[in-house]
Amino acid sequence: MGVEGYLPCEIDPVDNLEVALNRAARCDTLCVIDDANLHPVLAREIEQQKTFDAGICSEVSCFRCTVGSEPVRVVYSPVGELSDFDDVRRYAEAAGQAMRRALKAGAKFPLLVLPAPTERFSAAPLVALLGALHELYVPLQLREDVPAKRQRYAKIGLLHPDGAQRGQDLLRQVQSLEAGRFVARDIGGGDPERMAPPRVAEYVLQAFAGGPVKVTVVDDPRVFERDYPLFQAVNRAAGTVERHRGRIVFLEYRPPKPARKTVVLVGKGVTYDTGGADIKAGGVMAGMSRDKCGAAAVAGFMKVVEQRQPQDVHAIGVLCMVRNSVGEECYVSDEMVTSRAGVRVRVGNTDAEGRMAMADALCQMKERVLSEGLPDPHLYTVATLTGHAMLAVGNSAIVMDNGPARAANHGPELQRAGEVVGDPFEISVLRREDFDFHRGKCYGEDVLQANNLPSSRTPRGHQGPAAFLMLATGLDKCGLSSTHPIKYSHLDIAGSAGDVPDTPTGSPILALAQAHLQ
Repeated sequence: MGVEGYLPCEIDPVDNLEVALNRAARCDTLCVIDDANLHPVLAREIEQQKTFDAGICSEVSCFRCTVGSEPVRVVYSPVGELSDFDDVRRYAEAAGQAMRRALKAGAKFPLLVLPAPTERFSAAPLVALLGALHELYVPLQLREDVPAKRQRYAKIGLLHPDGAQRGQDLLRQVQSLEAGRFVARDIGGGDPERMAPPRVAEYVLQAFAGGPVKVTVVDDPRVFERDYPLFQAVNRAAGTVERHRGRIVFLEYRPPKPARKTVVLVGKGVTYDTGGADIKAGGVMAGMSRDKCGAAAVAGFMKVVEQRQPQDVHAIGVLCMVRNSVGEECYVSDEMVTSRAGVRVRVGNTDAEGRMAMADALCQMKERVLSEGLPDPHLYTVATLTGHAMLAVGNSAIVMDNGPARAANHGPELQRAGEVVGDPFEISVLRREDFDFHRGKCYGEDVLQANNLPSSRTPRGHQGPAAFLMLATGLDKCGLSSTHPIKYSHLDIAGSAGDVPDTPTGSPILALAQAHLQ
């Protein structure tokens, strides 16, 4: 599938309003974001509307305006007065609201009038266009089941404040990002059956077929038992049902020139989380089909890599796709499982399955870094891991760095990259208490997987899992003072991934692409 197939509609950049309004397939609605650098007639009309209705300055509105020879519908979506604490997401939100209002108004061919970049928000046009496309995304299952509804618009126009050529340049940049977010939304938003592990693998194989990203799928439970024992513990119950059996999917892009750096992403892909034997009770199981959004984001990032084909960045993605089922074969608390790294892990809570699913694949990536001498490697885990993360920072993602990554100033740099494109991060610091919490408590165990409380009721509930992942994989031995320091960062996207009924956001694809693929 070409990149155009990952856009929700055809997009036609135009030179000016007159061109758009006078074409045969004529624009019937102007969707205006902000009011900077507008066509004089349109700017004057909006100012007149403001004198009639003060609410136009703070709420999306729809009115009739004559620009050129005939009247046209205008949907005006203001960004509003921006405080010191606002960020560029205001532009994405305004564009999404404009698209939503245009649909309600009956628009057939809207023209999106992008805002001008500002000194503070240089990426405002890009973020606004991404916000509009996010609103126009149609879920995979609706596209498959009801083809007549596969698009909300067949085509939209695009007016960049600096003309059609700048619009074309922007569209090329957005196409690669949107391709990645499209893949992430399809995987992350699919229901527990449509995106059960085998079907995720099928989707990924099709999405990357014929391109420069090599896809390898591991599906043999004997291999899981031997090479990924923590993953297999989670997979045991689901493995009794063929359509739910786990998959580990590897995606790898090797650049045409010698690699300057290596980016390795391991994603949590829990296609449904019942909690296992420590079952989620009291109605909190709904929405757990989104527990695969970490792996979905990894697939999406690799799609951006495929589209941009960086000349000197080696990228590897691992999707740990598993269903945390409950049943007679499910793993239980108090079980002792030896990880790939030879670490004896005692299970404390089967609802802490995400760290189990990722640990052995992360260990394998650590082994590759050491054995192959990959240049300037940075390992990541990406996961909708803890409710504590949502309580701590709301709808932002969290980055936690080990010693080498922290020494490289990674957290602040990723945070700055996310600020530019509206994919915000908060920084959490790992401390000795996090490692002490997970060190073995009984003679004969090395690591305690979790306590028996929800993360939201556990002090430092989102930092601890990062410490567990380091302890269970041997990454704790790859610190600053070791002979082989490796940068590692854990990204908890529980708050930023998007919960039911909202569309998955694709976080943190934009921030990672801004940080590593510019």
